[in-house]
Amino acid sequence: MEIHVREEKKLVEVWLTHEEKENPHVREQLTCLYQQCKAEHYLAVEFQSGREDLTSLTSSLLCCNRNRMAHAEATGNRNGA
Repeated sequence: MEIHVREEKKLVEVWLTHEEKENPHVREQLTCLYQQCKAEHYLAVEFQSGREDLTSLTSSLLCCNRNRMAHAEATGNRNGA
């Protein structure tokens, strides 16, 4: 678990692995942290790791975006739709 506090934005980022997000002890710790954040008017954001292959998913996303850009250029649509 990684916790990043952004004082200037009153933001707390919590980064969890797949195993941590399912661990009852970790969930209990986070409940206390989130209550403290609320009391101090901080926004708590939780990021959870998934089980998919990040490399292939990122590659697919980049290819999809490139295809949309090429289509937009070919049709003269600058919004990419």
